[in-house]
Amino acid sequence: MVSLRFPFLFSQPKKHPNGISRTITSRSFPATTTTVACALAAGAAAFAGIAATRNSKNPKQDNPFIQNALNLLFSNHLLAPWASLSLADPSPSVVETKTGAAFPSVIFESRRLLGIGLRKKVILGLKNIDVYAFGVYADVDEVRKVLSEKYGKLSVSELKESKEFKEDFMGGDIGMTVRLQIVYSKLSIRSVRSAFEESVGSRLQNFGEPNSKELLQRFTSQFKDEYKIPRGSVIELSREQGHVLRTTIDGKEVGSIQSKLLCRSILDLYIGEDPFDKEAKEDIESKFASLLQVDH
Repeated sequence: MVSLRFPFLFSQPKKHPNGISRTITSRSFPATTTTVACALAAGAAAFAGIAATRNSKNPKQDNPFIQNALNLLFSNHLLAPWASLSLADPSPSVVETKTGAAFPSVIFESRRLLGIGLRKKVILGLKNIDVYAFGVYADVDEVRKVLSEKYGKLSVSELKESKEFKEDFMGGDIGMTVRLQIVYSKLSIRSVRSAFEESVGSRLQNFGEPNSKELLQRFTSQFKDEYKIPRGSVIELSREQGHVLRTTIDGKEVGSIQSKLLCRSILDLYIGEDPFDKEAKEDIESKFASLLQVDH
């Protein structure tokens, strides 16, 4: 049985003219690509079937036309350039359509994407720029393990109105990741460090962290000047078991800090009382609550 693989490029989603629009798109092929792929696969099967039938009837006779066609279809010259990508891609992605930033629906095997948003920044009070798109993930198994007994019988609407539920998932020992994808091409690591000093620093103070300055310095010092973050770079801030905040830049771990309040402060930027993207916060809270509705 022959398996054909096709390296077609995926088309980029169109930008919405009226602002942020979020769509879920599976990484499927355009109609023309799929047609070509199916035609080639069907042709291969047909040729192989005809050849097998004729050979079974008279194995000593070969049809030159069929033999030449099979040689062409399965020659190294044809297959080699097509051997980079399989037709089957079971993992859909979510696209922030204003920026084109795509987020995998699942990371680390069990952390599911809850929602995506956009971090904007006003420059000199005049220009509003898109700095990065972000996605918030939660470990489905840990969410249910920690919260199902207490909240499993409540509806999504009831959970969204429950302040206690919000406190428990914000401060609970549940694996979560905030994935930042840089979209502003002129962003420097120094700017990221400075922004976190301001935003995370204010949260630590609000939450009553007695050693907020020292803790903040440990966190921001991970973003060293040597790291480059061009457009498309990915920064991941993950709350691991035991309230350990693990930071990676383009897949490379740059530091880990054990602090419940630091983890809480990071999440508060995106799903707290004053989030960067209010619409994203609503989506994330709804999806988080729906993770507990396994029996509904």
